[in-house]
Amino acid sequence: MKFKISEHIADIKPYEAGKPLREVEQEYNISNVIKLASNENPIGFSPKVYDAVKKHMKDMNRYPESSACVLSNKLAQRFHVSPENIVLGNGSDDIIALLAHGFLNPGDEALMPQPSFLMYEISVKTAKGKPVMVPLTDFSTNLEGLVKKISTKTRMIFITNPFNPTGSTITYDEFNEFSQKVPEDVIIVVDEAYIEFVRDDAVFNSLKIPLQDPRIVTLRTFSKAYGLAGFRVGYGIMDPEIAEILNRIRQPFNVNTLAQEAGVAAIGDEQFLNKSIQTTHESLDFLFDELSNLGIHCLPTQSNFFMMDLKKDATKVFEKMLQLGIIVRSMKSYGFDTFIRVNTGTKKENIAFIAALKKVLKK
Repeated sequence: MKFKISEHIADIKPYEAGKPLREVEQEYNISNVIKLASNENPIGFSPKVYDAVKKHMKDMNRYPESSACVLSNKLAQRFHVSPENIVLGNGSDDIIALLAHGFLNPGDEALMPQPSFLMYEISVKTAKGKPVMVPLTDFSTNLEGLVKKISTKTRMIFITNPFNPTGSTITYDEFNEFSQKVPEDVIIVVDEAYIEFVRDDAVFNSLKIPLQDPRIVTLRTFSKAYGLAGFRVGYGIMDPEIAEILNRIRQPFNVNTLAQEAGVAAIGDEQFLNKSIQTTHESLDFLFDELSNLGIHCLPTQSNFFMMDLKKDATKVFEKMLQLGIIVRSMKSYGFDTFIRVNTGTKKENIAFIAALKKVLKK
């Protein structure tokens, strides 16, 4: 290439999304493919979302409301904060990028578990910062290891709870001990994309009593429990001084009109949210029982996904499952050579997954 690439961009590994349904159907000439690879909500989204989006289709010749005040106010009411504490994004990864660009100078460090959500690393590198990786301990975030890596250049630490891809969690006691060791001028980003699915009351929830620590930036999304992945709307709740910086640099219309209306409608349907969570828990219990009967070890989880050790090459299992119309996620690229990750599906999808896995493992 004749064009010169920025040095801090050249070595970025691109984010790889789960294999698309249509691509699999075309590649293998099959239909009714089941996707259990991207931690999506299999039961869809609230009927109220459909009605709200349909109602506002006529407004799509107008720009979105830049401040998204209705959605911001709804979120503020739900979490007992002020709208000035809220930043909305085109998915929560949009806010990750804003944080990196707003608070990292060239050479500044951001600590993160390894492996973890790739957008942490990408966002830090595009902001000319330095990502500092801390390997997991027993499939869990190594909080003590993160503390040991703190230096005078550390400006930000990324924590994911529950953790993707392993499903592990951080308790209140563990987080409190960790946060006491973090300097006052270091932002602690707590990514809680899957927090709605948590069943264990001991798991740390940064919004149970929000805004007690000005260093904590909470990230949430409508993509998982609310089923709005395709709308791309996430939010952050944080100290107003941090929020003001992010709102200063974000794109003025980063959350489109339909996404805003979908978010407002989703918040208003507590019944659907409860159904979504209950369906996930029932699916997890079913899948864990079935896989245990097959002698397959699954990592414990507090999310809508889990990892399982198949004791053989994960990529080969992934490819054979594709041929049977089931999309799962090989964890080989994460360093877990014999593991696949699966999110919960509908009852019919879960049964089909188990049947397909039995066939693959017999070959």
